[in-house]
Amino acid sequence: MAARSVWAVRRLVQRLLASSAASEGRGWPHPFSTATQRTAGEACSSEDPPDELGPSLAERALKLKAVKLEKEVQDLTMRYQRAVADGENIRRRTQRCVEDAKIFGIQSFCKDLVEVADILEKTTEYISEETEPGDQKLTLEKIFRGLSLLEAKLKSVFAKHGLEKMTPIGDKYDPHEHELICHVPAGVGVQPGTVALVRQDGYKLHGRTIRLARVEVAVESQRRL
Repeated sequence: MAARSVWAVRRLVQRLLASSAASEGRGWPHPFSTATQRTAGEACSSEDPPDELGPSLAERALKLKAVKLEKEVQDLTMRYQRAVADGENIRRRTQRCVEDAKIFGIQSFCKDLVEVADILEKTTEYISEETEPGDQKLTLEKIFRGLSLLEAKLKSVFAKHGLEKMTPIGDKYDPHEHELICHVPAGVGVQPGTVALVRQDGYKLHGRTIRLARVEVAVESQRRL
C-alpha cells in the first residue's frame, strides 16, 4: 500500500516537470519562476500608488476645508456684529422717539393755550390802560367781553384736541363718569337715580374720562341720606 502511494507521487512529479519543460519550450513563463514573480510585482507597483501619497492628499484636503470654514466663521462673525450694531442703533432711536413723545406730546395743545394766555393778557392790559377811574360799568363790560372771548377760545382749543366737557344732568348715575357728592330728593321731572345737579364739570379726552364730574344724585324722599 505504501509502495503504491510513493509510485503515485513520483508519477505526479514527473508530469509537473514535463509540463514545465513544455511551457519553457513554447516561451511561456513558469508560474513559479522569478520572472513571473517580478512581473507580477512590477504590475502591482505600477497600479497601486505608494502609501506615502495617501496621508498627504488627505491632509491637504483637510487644510483646504479648514481654510474655507475659517472664512465662513469670519463672515458670520462680521454679519453678527453688524446686526448687533444695527439693533443697538434702532433701540437708541426708538428710545429717543419715546422720550421726545413724552416731552413734546402736548406741544400742539400748549401752543394753542399760549393763544388763550395772549387773549387774557391783552384784555387785562386794555382794561387797565383805557378804563377811567370810577367807571365801573365800562370796566365790567370790558371784563365780560374779554372773558367771553377767552371762553370761546378755550372751547375751540378743547374741541380741536378732543377734550370734551360732560353734561350729565338728567343722565343715569355712572360711577365711572360721576363722583357722588350727596343725594337730593327727586323733584318734578327728575327721575330717581339720575344726576340732579353738577357741582364740578367732568371732562373726557377722546372718549376717555380724565376727570369725574362731581354730582348730586336724585333719590326718593324716604331714601335720602
